[in-house]
Amino acid sequence: MLDDLKANNRAWADRMVAHDPEFFKRLERQQGPQYLWIGCSDSRVPANEIVDLAPGELFVHRNVANLAPPQDANYLSVLQFAVDVLKVRHVIVVGHYGCGGIAAAVDGRRRGLIDHWLHPIREVAEDHREELSAIADLHKRNDRLCELNVMRQVHNVSSDVFVLDAWARGQPLSVHGWVYSLATGLVNDLNVTVRAPRA
Repeated sequence: MLDDLKANNRAWADRMVAHDPEFFKRLERQQGPQYLWIGCSDSRVPANEIVDLAPGELFVHRNVANLAPPQDANYLSVLQFAVDVLKVRHVIVVGHYGCGGIAAAVDGRRRGLIDHWLHPIREVAEDHREELSAIADLHKRNDRLCELNVMRQVHNVSSDVFVLDAWARGQPLSVHGWVYSLATGLVNDLNVTVRAPRA
């Protein structure tokens, strides 16, 4: 049933070795990415491809709607490993326009467990109710909520104890917020980079 995927894998591995015979040997020896990507699980948002990085160059954590909630042990484990062990220099929270998780958080329909996961987005929407309600077009409103959600997650990451401890010991670390456009393939830097604890 998955023979086509296995064939694709063999062809990909062959291409990688043809291009760089030492590629897998280097990859096997060490993982030393400079970046942690916190992105959405959406299949249309492939982290490495978007920024044209090879395997080993980007440490990736993905979940529905690119959340960085302070009570999620999975996200926190990834963050701690990236900051304390890999010593990444950049954490990039990346949302994407047209995110189904963003739309599902605020469309009023109930879907089950995912509603609990998406609750932080409803809180962001409530915090920015006046701004969002002034946007008549639903798609544009959801895209703005996507940006606001990324900004909130940047705040969550940059106020986490693992990040604060890294800054306290002088480790160079920046937290960034981007939104990817499915329509153009380009990232939009929201210019909310944090490089030190907030005063």
